[in-house]
Amino acid sequence: MTNILSLDPTHPSHARQMAEVLVSGFAHEGEHGWPDMPSAMEEVEEFKEEGRIVRGAFDGEALLGWIGGIAVYHGHTWELHPLVVRPDVQSRGIGRALVADFEEQVLQRGGTTVHLGTDDTLGRTTLGGADLYQNRWAQIDAIRNLNGHPYEFYLKCGYEITGVIPDANGPGKPDIFMCKRVG
Repeated sequence: MTNILSLDPTHPSHARQMAEVLVSGFAHEGEHGWPDMPSAMEEVEEFKEEGRIVRGAFDGEALLGWIGGIAVYHGHTWELHPLVVRPDVQSRGIGRALVADFEEQVLQRGGTTVHLGTDDTLGRTTLGGADLYQNRWAQIDAIRNLNGHPYEFYLKCGYEITGVIPDANGPGKPDIFMCKRVG
């Protein structure tokens, strides 16, 4: 049975498991994810700051995945960052449950909007490798998933593409912005 609970990144066991899940969950992203424990622990360290949402899906003591959030725009909007689920338990509804729980946490804090960025650093969508300074909205409207990019997961959760930053991660490597009204 999976339980979603608040994580304490100051707790050594939670911090270690959070970092391990980041490394394994983003292994396919190479240098654009968290390729090793030191880089993952740096990310976890940021979640020790006050005012963050940090929630984890547990099976007993084992962390299956986690989600984080950062308040922006005076708490009206929250950035969802990151969402990660261990590869061995993906496609079991854990990510969707974490997103729904996160949205509830945002509502409880008076937030109305969740936004996120989902990078395409590996050409996994038709926006990867494209010149998004030309006909940007036509390209966004015609986006297709070429290789399991997570933007489709977020669409299924009710998020909409609201823009891109062309070349955010280098030429032809955009960041795709998505938002959802939750309040």
